[in-house]
Amino acid sequence: MTTNTTPSRSILKRGALLAGAATLGIGLAAGLADGALKFDHPAFAQPIQLSGVQPQLPSFADMVEKVKPAVVSVRVKLKGDGESADDDQGSLDDLPPGLRRFFEQQQGPRAARPDRPKAQQAMAQGSGFFISQDGYVVTNNHVVEKASTVQLVTDDGKTLDAKVIGTDPRTDLALLKVKDGSNFPFVQLAPGKPRIGDWVLAVGNPFGLGGTVTAGIVSAQGRDIGSGPYDDFLQIDAAVNRGNSGGPTFNQKGEVVGVNTAIFSPSGGNVGIAFAVPASTVEQVVAALKKDGKVSRGFIGVQIQPVTGEIATAVGLKEEHGALVAAAEKDGPAAKAGIRRGDTILAVDGESVKDAKDLSRKIAKYAPGSKAKITVWRDGKERDITFEVGKQPSA
Repeated sequence: MTTNTTPSRSILKRGALLAGAATLGIGLAAGLADGALKFDHPAFAQPIQLSGVQPQLPSFADMVEKVKPAVVSVRVKLKGDGESADDDQGSLDDLPPGLRRFFEQQQGPRAARPDRPKAQQAMAQGSGFFISQDGYVVTNNHVVEKASTVQLVTDDGKTLDAKVIGTDPRTDLALLKVKDGSNFPFVQLAPGKPRIGDWVLAVGNPFGLGGTVTAGIVSAQGRDIGSGPYDDFLQIDAAVNRGNSGGPTFNQKGEVVGVNTAIFSPSGGNVGIAFAVPASTVEQVVAALKKDGKVSRGFIGVQIQPVTGEIATAVGLKEEHGALVAAAEKDGPAAKAGIRRGDTILAVDGESVKDAKDLSRKIAKYAPGSKAKITVWRDGKERDITFEVGKQPSA
């Protein structure tokens, strides 16, 4: 089994389409038959009594009642000739008859009839959530990037037409707006990151089932899964599957801490490793999309590489941190300011730079045309250089 988290269709599955139900269903059935009913299994140890008090797990029921109405299913008609946007589809024909009938009822009979000609327009589904009373909705870019039409299905079953306000492929986020209506239930973005080990709740539309709630914890922060230059994912172990893409992950206050975007899975089903875009990133991207329909990011114009132990020793640094400038683009912002090859960038406006990717994230937050102070290590000492931030070239 591979442990590589580099995105690929066989390992890193994105959840826009309803494909993959067969793999998940078989996995669940096999798990129950092989182990879950063997009560003498070591996993079924008796709980430890602490001072005569039975420990209780938290209930999310009150929070679910509060936030669930703000979560929607996103239905998309795809542009093109009807070919699926994901060639890793599973087939319902491999499921046991009872389970197959269940998914047919949810997805419609077409999925069980592979010999039927493909529709002219393929359908995809994902998740999303209202962030304002007047109908703005956040989802993933990969859910709507090939959309010809977009509809939202609310928790109470209403179908709403929506339009795409803007998308940001680099963070895989998109902003939608309901065409008619107002006074929608909405949720707030969390002001800070959760801690590793905090309880979280994922709500979404896995396999088109809609209104599904799963709980888990934050497993890690700052995950780089190779999907883009600004990867900074939260890792959670709440069950997330295909169709959950674009759905929210909540903290115990009912605030959105992340947008579910990808899973690590050899099979395509949930294995307890999911990745969510942090709320801080969502807030910045949504503000830009609402204003301009796109995201303009800061640009420094250098090629950078990590500072290894050998490099740190060679240039006289005590610690391995910062980003080594391998080249400064001719006439780029850095070159114009005097930053040159061999400089090690240690900080931006006084904030320490951990590594090359951290530098990219920090510079991206600056508006093009603004000023920033770069601290570099050159000739055995620090020096500050002020430069005008450029505009990141289009994706």
